[in-house]
Amino acid sequence: MRPVLIIIGLCLLISNLAYSRIKPVFKVLAIAENGGHHIEYSKAAKIWIDKLANDNNFSVDYIENTDKINDAFLCQYQLFIQLDFPPYAWTPTAGAAFEKYINEGRGGWIGFHHATLLGEFDGYPMWNWFSEFMGGVRYKDYIPTFASGRVHVEDNAHPVMKGLPASFFVDMEEWYTYDKSPRANVKVLASVDESTYKPDSKIKMGDHPVIWSNPKIAGRNVYIFMGHSPDLFENEAYKTLFKNAIFWAAGK
Repeated sequence: MRPVLIIIGLCLLISNLAYSRIKPVFKVLAIAENGGHHIEYSKAAKIWIDKLANDNNFSVDYIENTDKINDAFLCQYQLFIQLDFPPYAWTPTAGAAFEKYINEGRGGWIGFHHATLLGEFDGYPMWNWFSEFMGGVRYKDYIPTFASGRVHVEDNAHPVMKGLPASFFVDMEEWYTYDKSPRANVKVLASVDESTYKPDSKIKMGDHPVIWSNPKIAGRNVYIFMGHSPDLFENEAYKTLFKNAIFWAAGK
């Protein structure tokens, strides 16, 4: 009987070890539009995130609208990634659940690009809570013809900025402007130097943060403006930034 018990014990041990390797360390929910002119960025992002998840044993679920979002749905996830999805056209249930999720620190959040498209769009009103979350800003304008620009790191001690150079170049972006800088209400991690725009543009805002976090909110959060072109996933600094943001915002 003893050899049989030993074999059973070894089988259970192997099974438990296999389960521990398979069970994801944390779960991520990512929302992205299923069309529009940001779709190529979202497609590239999904490929990159899926590989990162596979290599680091976390899981990712994708949704294309907010219909499923409620308190119970969000409780499954330790991180919410808003990939080029705007802060309007959310269901009332989804909006309330998201506010609760972030305000109570139930999970972390990373927002990209479209997440600061704040104002009255497509017949939807301004989401005032989201505007305050983003530092009290309102979308004003953008560079429709695109421009390259140099991003300067302002807080190299923050975990999201770990391993990044003092500045890095972004080849093509729309560079949103807002009615004011969010700096007074958030922790700015990086800003774009508008004097480096190529080609130059008159659409500028002076103090121009492009990466920031709101420390007044319980949930770990970071907004990263750059998120239009799929070419960003050929930019080593951007990929480092994205990876750092995932693990920091997820509390890992």
